[in-house]
Formats: sequence, C-alpha cells, structure tokens
Amino acid sequence: MTLSLPVRQEGAGCEGCRTPAEHSFSIAFAYQPIVDVRDRSIFAHEALVRGQAGEGAASVLDKVDDRNRYWFDQICRRKAIEGAARLGVSELLSINFLPNAIYRPEVCIRATLDAARDFNFPVEQILFEATEGERVGDARWLSEIFTEYQRFGFKTAIDDFGAGYSGLNLLALFQPDYIKIDMELIRNIDQRRASRAIVRGVLRTCEELGITVIAEGVETAAERDVLIDSGVRLMQGWLFAKAAFDSIAIVDPLAWPDPSRVRPPRRRASDHLPPS
Repeated sequence: MTLSLPVRQEGAGCEGCRTPAEHSFSIAFAYQPIVDVRDRSIFAHEALVRGQAGEGAASVLDKVDDRNRYWFDQICRRKAIEGAARLGVSELLSINFLPNAIYRPEVCIRATLDAARDFNFPVEQILFEATEGERVGDARWLSEIFTEYQRFGFKTAIDDFGAGYSGLNLLALFQPDYIKIDMELIRNIDQRRASRAIVRGVLRTCEELGITVIAEGVETAAERDVLIDSGVRLMQGWLFAKAAFDSIAIVDPLAWPDPSRVRPPRRRASDHLPPS
C-alpha cells in the first residue's frame, strides 16, 4: 500500500483519532514469532492485522483512507496490546504503525500509553515498526517520530529495509534499535550472490551503528543457514511458524538449526568506538 505524506496541521490528525464512531472496522490480530536461532528462543511476536473472523490483512487495509487512517492506526495499537496481554505475551510485542497517520507524535502516543496501562503491558516490551516500503517523502519527519517514541521508552524498527526509498539516508538521520531486512532480499539468498553481498553490507553497517538486524520472510533451511553464516541470529518466517490468529504460534522444532552451526555473538564494533 502506497500512502502519500500529508501536510501536517496542528492537531488535525489527532482529532480524527478521537472520533472512532465515524469509522467501521472489524479488527483482530494474528501473532507471528521472531526467533533467536542462537538459543532457540522466542525473541518477539509481531501483531499482524486481520479481519474479525481471521480474514487477510487486505480485507481491512482496503478500507483505510485519508478520512480514517488516524483512527485506524490508533485502534490497531490498542487492540494489538490488548490481545498480547490476554495471550500472556512476555516477550517483545512488535506493532506496525503508519508514519503518514501521525501529526504530533507526543499526542498520538497517548493512546498507546493508555492501552499499556489499561492492560498492564510493560511499555518497554513494545516495539514499533515503520514500513520503509511505504512512500514516506519526509525522512526527517519519520526520524522525529522515532526519536519521540524512544523518549517514551518504546523500541523502534524499520520494517522492509531495502524495499523502499529512504534506506541509508534514513539511517543517517536516525538509528533505530532494529532493522528488518525485506523478504525479497532474503528469498533464495542461498542461490543469489548479489543478495548475500547486500545483506553482508547491511550487517556491517548496522554492527557499527549498534543496530540489531532481523531477517524476515525466511522460508527454507538453506536461507536460514546462509543468514546464520552471515551473522544474523534473529529471524522471522514460515520456516519457523506462520502467524496464528488470536493465539501464540508454536515454532516447528524441525526449523531450528544444528547447534554446531550457530556461532556465539560477536562483540559489536560500536562497543569499541568512543562516543560521538
């Protein structure tokens, strides 16, 4: 979905967040694990929007437009947190947000803080992902949103890294806690020399900047093993588990790599660098 960045007006979008009665969405969530292959653990769960009966995301997203985008973004956050709390999620909860739905980050964050309090879900367990594939024309504005989120204690991530338009320019402005490498770079990486070189380059850059890399869309053991050999330890994809509707997905025991293949984590280059 391609969304254009609107002209920001003081409070305009936030007023829309407060009028949910005008909008008709039936929203539920599925949860897909992000795993740590190093110790065979669950690192996080990504909340993926679904229809009320489990219909695909498109059934909901097709209804999003300029009139309701603000409220949609806010209610998704609340429902994702509510579901995670009810399911007993104790790891990070990853929530996608729409940068183009935000006019004043400090105001739009309030609904998230309220939900975390109402459902007794720790703020420090919430990770916000912004999709780089969304056509965001103002990378500086996105960096301001991220900075505000971090100030409130949330973790941040750039989703679909390598699929969009900001890429390294955005990293120069802001360094999130995580980046998720786009699945198109991961697909058949064991057979694509260029993709392997690009992923290794991203890993080196992120290592120096103190950013942790997540590989998404991992579907085969061959892809998994190439990523492990490149230094990736956090992965997400159908190889491990599909998203489970309104429940916690169970990781396939056969998806884990042989322990002898997984190397201990290297100390990050940034650990040796003096503060800037």
